[in-house]
Amino acid sequence: MTTDDPTLIEESLIRGLRGTVLEIGAGDGANFGMLDESVDWIGLEPNPDDTDALRARAAQFGRRREPLVASAEDNPLDDESVDGVLSTAVLCSVGDPQAALAEIVRVLRPGGSFVFIEHVAAKRGSLLRGVQRVATPITRRLDRGCHLDRETVASIRGSGLEVVELHEYRLPSGLGFTVPFVAGRAVNG
Repeated sequence: MTTDDPTLIEESLIRGLRGTVLEIGAGDGANFGMLDESVDWIGLEPNPDDTDALRARAAQFGRRREPLVASAEDNPLDDESVDGVLSTAVLCSVGDPQAALAEIVRVLRPGGSFVFIEHVAAKRGSLLRGVQRVATPITRRLDRGCHLDRETVASIRGSGLEVVELHEYRLPSGLGFTVPFVAGRAVNG
């Protein structure tokens, strides 16, 4: 796909998922409209207060599975039980990114895809990276554990997944600066 539009990139990646797909940190179901209708969706949401809204939205989109209340680091699914995993702005807030990625690798079937859309750390040594480092203790407390300065792509590569598609872009923060994001797909070898 040739486009510089982050929304089109994200939609294309999500629409490309097929089969049984686990969405970690499913939140309020914001991605339902982008998932192919044929997808057998499984939602994993660690916050039990969010599951009622997620359940209602899932029903609106014809998703029949009950959301699972569990963390990405403690996934109740069987080994090699899904064809795809979807993560949108989740790996920044998990308590242990390496454990979450190990669980993703564990539940993905061989050849399965991990689609990720995440904000990431700015370039080392940049002013924005310094701002992220200073702001992270605040965002961890106020924004569900969000770490603005995580090296997410390096963590994904270190998990054993092969990154086969990667798009880097910046989105406005609303505070006068842009935030670096990545969207991509990794395959379970």
